[in-house]
Amino acid sequence: MLLTIDVGNTQTTLGLFDGEEIVEHWRISTDPRRTADELAVLLQGLMGSHPVVSAEDRVAGLAICSSVPAVLHELREVTRRYYGDVPAVIVEPGVKTGVHVLMDNPKEVGADRIVNALAANHLYGGPCIVVDFGTATTFDAVNERGDYVGGAIAPGIEISVEALGMRGAQLRKIELARPRNVIGKNTVEGMQSGILYGFAGQVDGLVNRMAKELAKDPDDVQVIATGGLAPLVLGEAETIDVHEPWLTLIGLRLIFERNRPATAA
Repeated sequence: MLLTIDVGNTQTTLGLFDGEEIVEHWRISTDPRRTADELAVLLQGLMGSHPVVSAEDRVAGLAICSSVPAVLHELREVTRRYYGDVPAVIVEPGVKTGVHVLMDNPKEVGADRIVNALAANHLYGGPCIVVDFGTATTFDAVNERGDYVGGAIAPGIEISVEALGMRGAQLRKIELARPRNVIGKNTVEGMQSGILYGFAGQVDGLVNRMAKELAKDPDDVQVIATGGLAPLVLGEAETIDVHEPWLTLIGLRLIFERNRPATAA
């Protein structure tokens, strides 16, 4: 079994693969204060208490990417102390991804965005655009050769809701839900409408503009949505073609397969 770990700024997503099939997944909060020992107990507790993972199953490989340096440091210690005999791949400079990064400074690109680009091209081919609804909403463009050519970064949905509640004197934090109508009949519905339909419009606007730059025929560009908040916008954004919730985990599996022979924890 391969354990994949994607550490985001707000949430950490974990997936357990049996071959190419993801057999279990979990989502936990990202806490930079957790120690390696606490992380190990959490990982072992999740896997040991779930009926899908039998007692005979054991982790035979680890693949990790992280946007939070403090958590990555502790995960390195987890692999050393608790999975020392297990091959481990951490996505960082020097790891083979097969993705050419055509940016002014490739080192600026987050590991998760490269992983997403790899998985999107593997599953759907290029040209394509990945829209990842996380702490930030990121738009990543992949050309027909599978190269990462750039993207866009916008404030995430939860960040926007929190900012409205903090900076608006008569506003408050609301539930992220679809309102009865686009024209809200009260403050909560008005905020829900602005967030939901505003972000859907943002996605469509950015995707359409990026697709025109990415391909001669914008209709050839496949648009893949991922991230924890993607389901909120899926029904409203007209440009999204595919929802792949475990895109980053799939990319981690692919990178592990590329690097496994030469890498150990």
